[in-house]
Amino acid sequence: MRAEIVAVGTELLLGQIANDNARWISERLAAIGVDVVHHQVVGDNAERIVDTLRLASSRADAVLVTGGLGPTQDDITREAIAELLGVPLVAHPAIEGLLRAKFAGIGRTMSENNLRQAEVPQGCRYITPVRGTAPGLIGEVAGSRIYAMPGVPVEMVEMMEGTVLPELAALTGGAIVSRTLRCVGISESRVAEVLDDLFVSLTNPTIAYLASAGEVKVRLTAKAVGNEEADALIDPIAAEIGERLGDVVFGVDDASLEQTVVRLLDARGATLACAESLTGGGVATRLTSVPGASKHFVGSAVVYTADAKHAVLGVSRETLDGPGPVSEACAREMAGGARRVFGADLAVSLTGAAGPEAHGGAEPGTVWVALEGDDVSHVRTFTAGADRERVRRWAEQAGLDLVRRFLDGLPLPTSNRVV
Repeated sequence: MRAEIVAVGTELLLGQIANDNARWISERLAAIGVDVVHHQVVGDNAERIVDTLRLASSRADAVLVTGGLGPTQDDITREAIAELLGVPLVAHPAIEGLLRAKFAGIGRTMSENNLRQAEVPQGCRYITPVRGTAPGLIGEVAGSRIYAMPGVPVEMVEMMEGTVLPELAALTGGAIVSRTLRCVGISESRVAEVLDDLFVSLTNPTIAYLASAGEVKVRLTAKAVGNEEADALIDPIAAEIGERLGDVVFGVDDASLEQTVVRLLDARGATLACAESLTGGGVATRLTSVPGASKHFVGSAVVYTADAKHAVLGVSRETLDGPGPVSEACAREMAGGARRVFGADLAVSLTGAAGPEAHGGAEPGTVWVALEGDDVSHVRTFTAGADRERVRRWAEQAGLDLVRRFLDGLPLPTSNRVV
């Protein structure tokens, strides 16, 4: 079964909100064996919505629409579906009664505008809302089934899980399963080079690469009659990829690098502190987002200036006035100072020139990362271009990865590397 997702809303086209609904719907459809072949976004314009739905229904077995079912004048998905089907809108007393009861239940008088939500294109079914006031709609045109749902995420999820997914699952009888291997400290081009023959030869499962700053995801997707069969297709390929890529693979699916670090700290019963300059607390933010991190992450010193490095962490004036704040010596002293201040088993430090200008005598993109502990005293440097956010993200990744590698007994990077 092929599906197309249509998001309605001018705010999406203007970039005022992200189209997270489409991502969520795609993931859930894949899990029940539905192929999503297209995404479309259209503004609040009746003619363009009709054209969009006509195109979608001409090339997909199921069209899933979000947005435009509210009570205001710019909510026109109902009218567009009626026009597409060539039918009038019909008022449903049962929906009106439900709406009036909802408003009465919260002690509010319902606006007459809400009665628009009681209108359903003739011949269509409706999905009763539980949380909100916008009913969903189900219709058929030219052999394609159209599901229209509210754009409010919780209301959309409710209708997807309660009605849409069960109906489509009954029609497909198959499964699409994905597994993602997450890699750090390697470029997308290098991953592609290592896996080139698999990428070219495999058809089920297939391989895709998803790159972001400091991380490459290798996604395997298999189609089969059920989840177990799909997993069986993925297992040997995932094992082969893991063997080829080696220790740059740090996790699978939703296991982030910070989650991996917290898990390893827990396994070792160790505590960690940070000293951050160019990342401005970014590593600490990521670590503290992990449930249970408080048992092992004790704190971070954000020391953005040379004076702060000296006053808080005891970085020497000789280092700051000599090699400078972006140097091996400074990174080492920052890590040692953080370990002392927080009384941690391990401390990782990050200093550098985030860009776009030089800093402390260092070129933009220069990063130094150090790790200190009873059994480790290690420092590395690399250059990550001159884009400020990219440099900061690469620095965070490098710091967390250094901790991961040490805790997991893996080799620590020693050579300079341009990423």
